[in-house]
Amino acid sequence: MIRVIDVSEKINTLSPPGATPTLDDQPRRTADFGTLGEALDYAAEGVRGLNFHDPRGTLTRAYPYSELREDALAHARRYVAMGLVKGDRVAIVAETGAEFAAAFFGAVYAALWPVPLPLPTSFGGREAYIEQLTVMLTSSDPQLFLYPAELADFCGEAGKRRSIESMSWESFAALPFDSAAVLPEASPDDIGYLQYSSGSTRFPHGVAVTHRSLLHNLRGHALGLQMEPKDRVISWLPWYHDMGLVGCLLSPVANQISADYMKTEDFARRPLAWLDLVSRNPGNSISYSPTFGYDICARRISSQTRTGERFDLSRWRIAGNGADMIRPDVMQAFVDSFSDAGFKANAFCPSYGLAEATLAVSLMPPGEGIRLELVEESQLSGAAAEDGEDRPKRYRAIVNCGRPLEGMEIEVRDGAGNILPDREIGKVWTRGQSVMVGYYRDPESTDACMVGGWLDTGDMGYLSGGYIFIVGRAKDMIIINGRNHWPQDIEWAVEQLPGFKSGDIAAFAITGPSGEEQPAVLVHCRVSDLQERSRLKDDIKERVRAIIGMSPVVELIPPRSLPRTSSGKLSRTKARNLYLSGEIVPLDIAA
Repeated sequence: MIRVIDVSEKINTLSPPGATPTLDDQPRRTADFGTLGEALDYAAEGVRGLNFHDPRGTLTRAYPYSELREDALAHARRYVAMGLVKGDRVAIVAETGAEFAAAFFGAVYAALWPVPLPLPTSFGGREAYIEQLTVMLTSSDPQLFLYPAELADFCGEAGKRRSIESMSWESFAALPFDSAAVLPEASPDDIGYLQYSSGSTRFPHGVAVTHRSLLHNLRGHALGLQMEPKDRVISWLPWYHDMGLVGCLLSPVANQISADYMKTEDFARRPLAWLDLVSRNPGNSISYSPTFGYDICARRISSQTRTGERFDLSRWRIAGNGADMIRPDVMQAFVDSFSDAGFKANAFCPSYGLAEATLAVSLMPPGEGIRLELVEESQLSGAAAEDGEDRPKRYRAIVNCGRPLEGMEIEVRDGAGNILPDREIGKVWTRGQSVMVGYYRDPESTDACMVGGWLDTGDMGYLSGGYIFIVGRAKDMIIINGRNHWPQDIEWAVEQLPGFKSGDIAAFAITGPSGEEQPAVLVHCRVSDLQERSRLKDDIKERVRAIIGMSPVVELIPPRSLPRTSSGKLSRTKARNLYLSGEIVPLDIAA
């Protein structure tokens, strides 16, 4: 018997209950639009959309692109009614939800520049968050500041300090507007939004991204991942970071894919709910995370747990890795923990990118998984072994971060700007339509990193057979007695001691009493016994001395003392500054 299945029936069989469908009969367009507003116009003609989930992964709201467009157009006319004009900035706290999406796309439709701002973190408290917002508001100079009502105390104070009109988005949504108001038009080369990088908030850089750059990157992203009709995005990444905003919100819109979200703070409390969402996805999953997300999930599963009884990760097609150095040991631990649930190691998709290039610069081709090269320490440090020196060789596994996106170029250069051949380590430069036009109102910083259309990424790496391998951040390098040491090597060495995990250690250089540079290591300590702390400190010193050949300054500090960037990455620069200013106070040890 031949069974005829119409399109609507097929769509429903690939949709979580109540959520927007995975499949659609709408012809797929791969981000080939002039502006982001045009991309949403087209996506709204279909039935796909965004879906929001509570901490347990239960669907709380399905938000079809057609509804998002309707709300965004209403918001655009509210902006116009308030007197905002083309090119004005609208700062919006980027809480994961329909309200932010509508406010963001409303600004796009009104030819304004939305500026996503971070949510508060656990580090620093109320005043630190207000100061962070105040600095970003000073930098972006918006005409309006929108935020969730529950953050009115923080955000209202920050807006008041800068004399910026501020209101909750609930209040904004209640404002009247003229439904017949004509909206200004944006062109492909107009600025689409400002993206703040996740680094220092004292001198923040607002990356100005045009519609053309954004859509070029979104197209390259879709082609690089070989997006399929059954794909569906699952994400807990914050929307104020480029990987969450561009990769997991704007890419689904521009490439007409349904997406499922849980809030970042919910993931932090219940990380395995992320894998529950992936398991319930009836299509193919595309889901990204920095290394620490995979690490947390692997650690939450005991060795006795049968993961196959709770999870089904067999349809996880793209398990993206990015936003930080990729740890092969952590990735292997995740495979070991979840292979029984059907997770396949070749689903891993290492990538490399930065906000200054909109998002992605390179992607590993789907199915190739994580590929490593072992690089000897002397190559990483730039110091050749002395003649006749008989010492054991140490190697670090460097992860292949894939090939450049369509339309992007990568070069590796030495300090004099000369292009280096394959397998020689130098500064990574990139060029292409995805690269920013510059930092907003900061021509000096723009000129410092952009030369002749090429962007100095600030990262060190090497090319091999058309693939890029990232070694580390140039600014994080520790230079002692003319030799280069990567902080990751020191941190990873300390992590091998019992009781430590990724993110517990920060290594950097400080100036000693006589003016010489020396390494310093801050380590989260959970031991209360003073004598045990003293022994632990000695063990750490010995471990670091074996790596770099000299004794470091080691300080044991309370758990959760090390600062994080807005994307959750360790901020070594901020840790160093807080330590030197006395704001990070070491724990006592036995005399």
